[in-house]
Amino acid sequence: MSIALQRQDERELYYSRLTSGLSSPNHEWLACMVASWSVGQGVLPDYLGLTPAQFQQLKAAYFQGCDIPELAVSGSQLDFSRMLEKEDLVNLLTQHCRPDMPEMDWMIAIIVAGCLGSDHLWQDLGLWSRSQLTAMLQYNFPTLAAKNDQDMKWKKFLYKQLCEAEGIYLCRAPSCTVCIDYPKCYGPEN
Repeated sequence: MSIALQRQDERELYYSRLTSGLSSPNHEWLACMVASWSVGQGVLPDYLGLTPAQFQQLKAAYFQGCDIPELAVSGSQLDFSRMLEKEDLVNLLTQHCRPDMPEMDWMIAIIVAGCLGSDHLWQDLGLWSRSQLTAMLQYNFPTLAAKNDQDMKWKKFLYKQLCEAEGIYLCRAPSCTVCIDYPKCYGPEN
């Protein structure tokens, strides 16, 4: 059996343990991310990018009795020194989040940590598909997700929102549809 298939089997085993008694859509998405993270997939760092206290709260709320490592199996480390826009990302997500969600600070911190990766956001988070990320963002940040009406890749979309908020327009083309990089920003992610 290849290493990739073995990891996938391990991930699915973790996931089945983490999803007993699902209590919300966020519980399911968090279970996917934790399962992937627990086998070294994605780029989430120690504690999933949460503070140790937040990580313990997350475990108590959703994963009581589950053996979840605190340190990233992948060895990923949180390096916000290369993310000058961390506060801006937190503010953007906070501005558009559903106010009635007790786990919102966790979701925001995890998404921001995922933005440090160099792959598609859904992969960096350890989600299993782009459609999961889309559903998660629509559920937690409905007004922000609604702005992505052209199916822009999510990480690019978040950063585009930051640039537009600052009045910075880096694209040389007058609109995205005439830009030569259009296929890199929009459409399916593999």
